[in-house]
Amino acid sequence: MKKLILMVAAVATMTLTSCNEKATAKIDEANLTAAAESKEVAGDFPVMTFEEVEYDFGTVEEGTVVEHEYKFTNTGNAPLIVVNAKGSCGCTVPTWSKEPIAPGAEGSMLVKFNTNGKPNAQTKTVTIKANTEKGTESIRIKGFVTPRAKTGQPNA
Repeated sequence: MKKLILMVAAVATMTLTSCNEKATAKIDEANLTAAAESKEVAGDFPVMTFEEVEYDFGTVEEGTVVEHEYKFTNTGNAPLIVVNAKGSCGCTVPTWSKEPIAPGAEGSMLVKFNTNGKPNAQTKTVTIKANTEKGTESIRIKGFVTPRAKTGQPNA
């Protein structure tokens, strides 16, 4: 019984003495400065500023492949990295440079849209994953696809 009381007293003493240290005494001034600088840098994001976010290709005949180059500038304070870009369907295919785009530099993304099997009004979106503050950006391509003339004899 005496051993149990002594053990509880020893644990209580260690707990009380370790809690008496002031928390401010544990803060390292160098770590505080580094944290402040890191917080300032964390606010620096690249910004993907497009010349246009939507392109109207007008009216084309079904089976045509239309393409448009979207130009953008990194107007942010950090290098822009496009991680991925994907069309809203398999008929819309984006291609882009995999290299980081420095602040103030320009980049481009080529979007090809295959109108085969896509008659009538069309609007397709390309979703871009990048290291911007939002994390995703989007551009659109739209237009009207006239159906292909059907070949064959009418039923008599």
